[in-house]
Amino acid sequence: MIGAVVLYGVIKKVNVFESFRNGAKEGLMTLYAIAPVMIGLLLAVGMVRASGALDFLTEKLRPLFEKLGYPTELVPMALLRPVSGSGATALLTDIYERFGADSFLAKCASVLAGSTETTFYAVTMYYGAVNIKNIRHTLFAALAADVTAMVMCVVTVSLLMS
Repeated sequence: MIGAVVLYGVIKKVNVFESFRNGAKEGLMTLYAIAPVMIGLLLAVGMVRASGALDFLTEKLRPLFEKLGYPTELVPMALLRPVSGSGATALLTDIYERFGADSFLAKCASVLAGSTETTFYAVTMYYGAVNIKNIRHTLFAALAADVTAMVMCVVTVSLLMS
């Protein structure tokens, strides 16, 4: 593939090395622009997990989710998924180990993981890469989609398992 790209550039009389160098330079400038935000986001996720804030928030929300009939074992993952993909994956693995990979909860967690996005990470990366500071309605719409997926994962798995 690389050879084909280089050959195409030579045929079109494009300075392939110069184009490569400019692209690499632009990529490094993008990294330079978004690295501080990414480091801050990763630090914040680490602090939330280490401080016990996620556990605290989960316990405070547990009665609400119990009244709604939502599996409370999924709440930590649903809260963490918009912030951290790796943190949510760790919680998904924990659900597999505790309840079995074929359990109702594991299937719901799998659907949740596959149908939600690391919203804050994606907004930070994509908007930061093009220097957009006003995210307007993006965050609200993305979080609404995450909440919808949080509800529908249980509904869908319930319908398919019955």
